[in-house]
Amino acid sequence: MTDSRPDTGTDTAHDRGTQAAPAPALVPAPRRAAWAPSARGAFVLGAGTRLDAHPGTEAVARWLRSSVGAATGLPLAPGDGEGDDRVVLAVDPGLPAEGYRIAVGEDTVRVDGGSAAGVFWGAQTLRQLLGPDAFRRAPVHPGREWTLPLGTVEDAPRFGWRGLMLDVARHFMPKDDVLRQLDLMAAHKLNVLHFHLTDDQGWRIEIRRHPRLTEVGSWRARSKYGHRASELWDDTPHGGHYTQDDIREIVAYAAERHITVVPEIDIPGHSQAAIAAYPELGNADVVDTSALTVWDDWGVSRNVLAPTDHTLRFYEDVLEEVLALFPSDFVHIGGDECAKDQWRASPAVQARIAELGLAGEDELQAWFIRHFDRWLAERGRRLIGWDEILEGGLAPGAAVSSWRGYQGGVAAAESGHDVVMCPEQQVYLDHRQAPGDDEPIPIGYVRTLEDVYRFEPVPPSLSAEAAAHVIGTQANVWTEVMQNRSRVDYQTYPRLAAFAEVAWSELPPSHERVFADFERRMESHYARLDALGVGYRPPAGPRPWQRRPGVGGRPIEGTPPVV
Repeated sequence: MTDSRPDTGTDTAHDRGTQAAPAPALVPAPRRAAWAPSARGAFVLGAGTRLDAHPGTEAVARWLRSSVGAATGLPLAPGDGEGDDRVVLAVDPGLPAEGYRIAVGEDTVRVDGGSAAGVFWGAQTLRQLLGPDAFRRAPVHPGREWTLPLGTVEDAPRFGWRGLMLDVARHFMPKDDVLRQLDLMAAHKLNVLHFHLTDDQGWRIEIRRHPRLTEVGSWRARSKYGHRASELWDDTPHGGHYTQDDIREIVAYAAERHITVVPEIDIPGHSQAAIAAYPELGNADVVDTSALTVWDDWGVSRNVLAPTDHTLRFYEDVLEEVLALFPSDFVHIGGDECAKDQWRASPAVQARIAELGLAGEDELQAWFIRHFDRWLAERGRRLIGWDEILEGGLAPGAAVSSWRGYQGGVAAAESGHDVVMCPEQQVYLDHRQAPGDDEPIPIGYVRTLEDVYRFEPVPPSLSAEAAAHVIGTQANVWTEVMQNRSRVDYQTYPRLAAFAEVAWSELPPSHERVFADFERRMESHYARLDALGVGYRPPAGPRPWQRRPGVGGRPIEGTPPVV
């Protein structure tokens, strides 16, 4: 056998009989892989192949039958633990919890994992080994032969938090589209969905104790077309929300794929939708909160929560219902971009600052955060917030999502707080992918596929002790300029594949990832994305229907021009 990272070759072995490609193009790259010469043959997956699921792996077997079974047309009937021509799923406690080992022989395939999660990630690799057609919803060529190359893969993730933040507040994403994103996350071995459910422009989760949050707060009268500098508007009302039953379905669907859903309820800023629904939550002594509507612009609203006991009790009500729906250890409370103008101008807020003995507005925000840190801790949960929660003093036990570069994460980690690295300069996927004029709505930094691939979540300046507090990383999908699923696809993929490798795969000894190697493997991975129906940005540039309206011909019908 030859020992190598699976970084070359294609997934078209089934088109050449049973001679398997020597080095399948796996994304993300595993730690170790060894492949037998193709002349040795392959494991043939056929109608008689049994799927032998040992205790603890039954859910993985169900997923294989519903995905690979559907794509191949093979029954993958339950096995009896004996005989050849079978795929065996088993938990091996000797492996890392999310680690796995695949051993492909001529008669048997074993997928062992340190836990059910490890077996599931091994099953994702198994699907990649079968080729891109294994990602389809139904067989393309019924009766064809499916093969796996002989060899072994040993793998485990670098980080425990491998996340995607999905903003459904700026543009609502229907439940089925969220479930689809969970499938795409699983295909890339990502395991945390940071669910951004509330913001100035919309409140997306049903709270039964406070029904106006969705009756009023989930709809806005219009939306700005383009980013902040745009003067163009779409006058169609926009909105939607998830019922509590919807949330339960999303959380359960994610759990079957070993993905944790971390909810975000943003406080004390980014709260205009909530204030529009319940004006008493705002600073009524400096602004007529009864006249506020759900915000129709992008950027930072000046309307923030009033630091009253009523506001605290209100959000405790909200979080009680949130905790009942989301079993995640972490709950995200935002804490970012809290404009303090109204607090400075409000006699009531200034009296509150004096009453609490605080030094000013920054300490008032820290007081707000610490209240909910204690409240969550009393219920066995952990608070996580954007790096602004560092201002005025970080709440004990809180974790930080470092988005304004690395600095906040470095400061938090050196202080002993856990950190999820997600700097906007590297992993904000709403930013443009190329400098060309044909990008659909070109905003932000240019961040190419290679830029994302070269992102390193752990700054070299961190001490070893502090580096251990970098519990993971995530890519953030803010949807101001993503009105629908096709726009989310275009901005997110293929860059999320590059990010997934950063989050999963160990750095090479040189501490330098080889982009040319990744590009070669992506040649196969694009075919997988095609099979999954993902409208990604091709490496050569946008397709005609993805281009900025008016570039290279007349504007796309029905699409407003952009500035």
